[in-house]
Amino acid sequence: MSRLFRDVEGGPLCPQGSVVCIGAFDGLHLGHRALVRHAVARAQALGVPAVAVSFEPLPREFFGKAAPPPRLTLPRAKVEGLLALGVDHVGLLRFNARLAAISAEQFVREVLIARLQACEVWVGPEFRFGKGRAGDIATLQALGVELGYTADEIAPVLLDSERVSSTRIRAALSAGDFANAARLLGRPYAIGGHVIHGQHLGRTLGFPTANLRFGGKVPALSGIYATRVHGVGARAWPSVSSFGTRPTVDGVEPLLEAHLFDFDGDLYGRRIEVEFVAKLRDEEKFPDLPTLVAQMHRDATEARRLLMNEQQRATA
Repeated sequence: MSRLFRDVEGGPLCPQGSVVCIGAFDGLHLGHRALVRHAVARAQALGVPAVAVSFEPLPREFFGKAAPPPRLTLPRAKVEGLLALGVDHVGLLRFNARLAAISAEQFVREVLIARLQACEVWVGPEFRFGKGRAGDIATLQALGVELGYTADEIAPVLLDSERVSSTRIRAALSAGDFANAARLLGRPYAIGGHVIHGQHLGRTLGFPTANLRFGGKVPALSGIYATRVHGVGARAWPSVSSFGTRPTVDGVEPLLEAHLFDFDGDLYGRRIEVEFVAKLRDEEKFPDLPTLVAQMHRDATEARRLLMNEQQRATA
């Protein structure tokens, strides 16, 4: 049975041994997928569990609290994605002051050996770990000789002669280049979550929305978008979405608001996924609600047009 664990402390999880892969896995792009699939294949060959180890918050979020970096994937989506790739256990370790202070050797002894009984460890290119990022693949290999496991890194996954990375995907999303982001991810970029109650202002203005929070994280994109919503019916539902802080109505927390075209139903509490297709414009503050509503109508018309054209190209 698949299992999620959060703590460094605790008893052995894999007494028969394991194959471990480690990474931030933000976005689960083509490079991450290659690493995880390789670890899963090695685990199957050895007849032991495959374990993916990541962190929450991500180390760069912990150390950059004043200006957190953008996130591609929320924790739940990351865990679900890793399990879907075939891992048996996911370690979403709480990255706190204690874990930040653990040396590379301590991490190996306490997590990889005492907790996971690793027999193989796999990482991506340029992997660093431990206090001060002092550990690397050479550290893993040297300790492996002493502790009885092997360690190696997979070759980088290249696209257009450049390594696939979360940084490239964030840049593509920021530029509204969803086609390139999808190539790097291996799938269209989407954000999922449970629909929550908002201020119900959209319904008052004639644009009811399904609202998703972004878990207190900083999103990698903001603005108004042509989108598709999955999880509502048998097909992806065409929609127009706003993702941002809603400056006209003095919003603060980033909120993803999807208006589903020609939809009449209650989505509260349902888990949906909003797929981004094209950016219409940046978020802006309007002088009053009538001006905002007029722009919302223009956005909806443009989103319908873009989605219809894209569908026609796909079926041509």
